[in-house]
Amino acid sequence: MFIDTHCHFNFPAFTQNLTASINAIRQANIVGLIVPAVSANHFTQLLQLVDKYPEIYAALGLHPIYQHSEADLQQLTNMVKNKPNKLVAIGEIGLDRYDLTIDWSQQLSFFRAQLALAKRFDLPVLIHSRKAHDIMYHELRQANLPRRGVIHGFSGSYQQAMQFIKLGYYIGVGGVISYVRANKTRNTIAKLPLTSLMLETDAPDMPLSGQQGEINRPENIVEICNILVQLRHESPSQIINVILTNTLTLFNRINKIEFPK
Repeated sequence: MFIDTHCHFNFPAFTQNLTASINAIRQANIVGLIVPAVSANHFTQLLQLVDKYPEIYAALGLHPIYQHSEADLQQLTNMVKNKPNKLVAIGEIGLDRYDLTIDWSQQLSFFRAQLALAKRFDLPVLIHSRKAHDIMYHELRQANLPRRGVIHGFSGSYQQAMQFIKLGYYIGVGGVISYVRANKTRNTIAKLPLTSLMLETDAPDMPLSGQQGEINRPENIVEICNILVQLRHESPSQIINVILTNTLTLFNRINKIEFPK
């Protein structure tokens, strides 16, 4: 059984044919999808989606590369206050230094406000960190969230990963490990503690090697897991079960799922 901890299932790539998309994840033994919002205009639609399908859970947040207003932040706060049944995290939130035209002070302001919201409501966070790992580490250490969260789409160094892990954060393992040229990331993921890893696709983005230009799908979580098994020394069953335990431990609002016999 698999839980995709980061999948934009509310995007048109999947919502245009929801019945087929849902059937595909069920056939792949995906028992949970955590769907992070990226802007306030996604919130209502996302909460309607998770109410309709038992496998889907919501994270609400304001993504760093988009423009947001104080009204958006207030809307997020109001929705979290209402404690929707299947809200399991604040996300996707974070810092992005790839595009230097994005207002940095605004990024920091919104990020810190959302960390405070996660702390107030005891929710984990889904962290976007691109070219900002050192700053991110400082911000997360200062925030000292009770439930921590996941560093999504991690592609930094082993030393950076271990810094986050020592803070109590998990590392999101996605399609980047399918690229043989991504030696640094593959070697890092191979060495990190299994108890600090989670699986994610970031679908419909981050396609696997050989699928460039195609829509990434949550079913690819199975292939990502297979590649992870090849990179590590533990047995496939141990890897699957430990990662599932990691996921249910962090996202404790997900309905408890029995392990396969």
